[in-house]
Amino acid sequence: MSKHESHSHPATNRAATATSAAIATPATTAAIPATFTEPEAIEVRGARVHNLKNLSLDVPLRQLVGIAGVSGSGKSSLALGVLYAEGSRRYLEALSTYTRRRISQSGRAAVDEVLHVPAALALRQRPGVPGVHSTFGTSTELLNHLRLMFSRLASHRCPHGHANPPTLNVALEQPITCCVCGEEFYGPGAEEMAFNSGGACQTCGGTGVVRTIDESTLIPDPTLTLDEGAVAPWRQLMWSLMAQVAGEMGVRTDVPYQDLTDEEKEIVLHGPMEKRHILYVPKNKDSATELDFTYYSAVNTVKNALSKVKDEKGMARVAKFLCESPCPACHGTRLSEKVRGSEIDGLNLAQVTAFTLDELRDWLPTVAPWLPADMRPMCDSITAEMTEPIQRLEQLGLGYLALDRASDTLSNGERQRVALTRAVRSRTTGVLYVLDEPSIGLHPANVEGLLGVMDDLLADGNSVVMVDHDVAVLRHANHLIEIGPGSGADGGRVIAQGSVADVEANPASRIGPFLAGTAKVRVRTPVAAEHLFDEGVIRLKTGAIHTVHPLEVRIPKGRLTVVTGVSGSGKTTLVLESLVAGLKAATAGTHPPAHVHDLDAPGIARVDLVDATPIGVNVRSTVGTYSGVLDDLRREFAKLPEAKERGLKAGAFSYNTGSLRCPTCDGTGQISLDVQFLPDVDIPCPDCRGSRYSKDAYAIQMAIDGEVTLSADAERERTASHETSHESGTARHQHADDFESVHTLSLPEVLTLTVDQALVALAHLKKVRGKLEILSNLGLGYLTLGEATPALSGGEAQRLKLASEMRRNQDDTLFVFDEPTIGLHPLDVETLIGVLQNLIEHGATVVVIEHDLDMIANADYLIDMGPGGGEQGGRIVVEGTPAQVAACPESITGRYLARELEA
Repeated sequence: MSKHESHSHPATNRAATATSAAIATPATTAAIPATFTEPEAIEVRGARVHNLKNLSLDVPLRQLVGIAGVSGSGKSSLALGVLYAEGSRRYLEALSTYTRRRISQSGRAAVDEVLHVPAALALRQRPGVPGVHSTFGTSTELLNHLRLMFSRLASHRCPHGHANPPTLNVALEQPITCCVCGEEFYGPGAEEMAFNSGGACQTCGGTGVVRTIDESTLIPDPTLTLDEGAVAPWRQLMWSLMAQVAGEMGVRTDVPYQDLTDEEKEIVLHGPMEKRHILYVPKNKDSATELDFTYYSAVNTVKNALSKVKDEKGMARVAKFLCESPCPACHGTRLSEKVRGSEIDGLNLAQVTAFTLDELRDWLPTVAPWLPADMRPMCDSITAEMTEPIQRLEQLGLGYLALDRASDTLSNGERQRVALTRAVRSRTTGVLYVLDEPSIGLHPANVEGLLGVMDDLLADGNSVVMVDHDVAVLRHANHLIEIGPGSGADGGRVIAQGSVADVEANPASRIGPFLAGTAKVRVRTPVAAEHLFDEGVIRLKTGAIHTVHPLEVRIPKGRLTVVTGVSGSGKTTLVLESLVAGLKAATAGTHPPAHVHDLDAPGIARVDLVDATPIGVNVRSTVGTYSGVLDDLRREFAKLPEAKERGLKAGAFSYNTGSLRCPTCDGTGQISLDVQFLPDVDIPCPDCRGSRYSKDAYAIQMAIDGEVTLSADAERERTASHETSHESGTARHQHADDFESVHTLSLPEVLTLTVDQALVALAHLKKVRGKLEILSNLGLGYLTLGEATPALSGGEAQRLKLASEMRRNQDDTLFVFDEPTIGLHPLDVETLIGVLQNLIEHGATVVVIEHDLDMIANADYLIDMGPGGGEQGGRIVVEGTPAQVAACPESITGRYLARELEA
């Protein structure tokens, strides 16, 4: 060994050291410097991502580290914005330029130094919603193995339909000679058996469903005439003059549709696409225009619109006139007839992908004995590759899912667990796994499986950092870091750190009392059993669907009802696919889903589904725009004397389209820099510094109540605008020394304030104050008005969606919440339950799908689904008060709830 080799750098990574050790001779082993010590922690120095306050701390390696804190405290900023961002970036920097250009990369984190950070993988809180061709089988990649299995091991049919025994010829890329007719043919490759490629059913394109026009939706009100808009597709998808063209086709347009002859109705619905000459008078004009116009019947109007759909928004416009049904050619299997002709022991690929994960596990060992002896090693090799992911998925409680289940029907928690399985299947060592809310969607009974997966990662020599609020998960951590104490500007600091016992004993900790069991979330007193239905009842009766059996359920009006049960027990099917879908159909006057047999909801005129989907699609959507506060502010600023002098209307103050928006970034507040093979860099706009407005907007100042302290960026922009306006002779003569604590604000400066700051500063604006009070009462007082809504957490998005509902009477409204405690600290759950109580006090009926025991314990009424998932679930185990469910021995939820109520 050379002198240079014998003095290797002490920061040599673990993987390289382990590899060297594995092949080293005793002599070379002795040459490793005796002073080498493996790092014990990731050293973070000066982290300033989002609201982190120049944070410096050590994060232990090769341990399970939990990060806790209230919503908006900075937990994810530390975990994802610093640890994962730096770990993934440094790993990718080791790859070639060619490779890096094809991988989405993160930029450098705002941190002085991060030492000893391993290569990192992240599991985010909200996995992306998959496309129409994605299934549970494709997302877990188990279907890839099954396609390979059927390609190489199945009995294939010749072009004449004769079945042939399994043969190695397919793997050897040799032709098969048909044992019946003697014709030579090649067996299908794995790609030729894919429903999103060569194996797709030609009729449905591999989606498994066909869309047909629901003619019952075309004429929703037959008492109207064509001139009055009887044909809904003509009003919503086509030009209004189509009724006039129908008149030239021989249809009376001034007679109620129901009174037209059968021939006239046929023309309206299915008439031929023929040209007719009409005289068209445009609105607000007196002269007529001669037009030759092709007639589109109601059905052809929908077909035409469907053919032009390019995005989800366009599809939503057409979907109301369509109904989906299983493809008649492939019977919903997505696969072509040719693919379905290949069989293993009498089963084709479609039949095997209809198996649940548990059924697949039991079927795989039966394949090899069916095969010739020379093909069994290949079978063993393929099935061995499937063993690990199947075990992981079952460990996380997903054994009830069928492989052909469409991914977009999976819950957020189910999709996240699939992503976790993909991340851990490689059995790596020395990797940093960053898990953001891994307990999302998990029933307390499934948490043990999650903890087992994390233990396995640690046993393989990895490090795990998790952001979570579930007390049972946090108690399992080796080391806890609590960020806080509050949200936004009040967060970003380490308030407690150490073992679980250390955090429990720390008086500054806000999670400690919940870990110790000395604090409980008890916000409301559930209604006594004998008074549950005093306000009325909603009755629902359904037939069988998916794995859910026929059900009859009662929901008390004016109460908080929580639907519980293990994953896959049928909660989503009962609430979203039955109750919500049925009520929406009833209020729209359309047909309910076929499995909804009866739904009686007296007094319910509106159903409002509040889920955790992100708000807005880009940075132009902010807290201020979504809540309507910015609209009110624009009108108020337009009333100011300075605005009137300049002729500025409310529209001028819009950062999307107004004359005061920043011309450099076009009102987005940021610009993107293309730096070739490095990741694109999004930076605050160099001209407006992220404010979205030009300097002219700062000259329009509004007097505020009291005084506020501006951020450093806002102070700099105010100073710059002052200097510019002074040079132009329009300066407000205010000294720069006053900028630290100001008594007037421009609109861009208002947007830098938090909701709570703005509530004080703008108390004199009645409409603005009312909306800000609602946001503050929803626990969102720490958000700035200019914060982009797509970046909000699921829980924050849900509460912001509720803002417009909080002041109106809700006697006729059913609110449905899908896991609203996602991302919420127990203290935030208290706030949320208070919000739900506010809705109930305004007359609303509230139904919640939930696993969180705090929410469950505060409910008036519980509907527990199960007892298991998939085929073992789909029934109502017990209904009643929390105490009644806790006393039910058949209820899995009841077992955990009983402990919660006793504590």
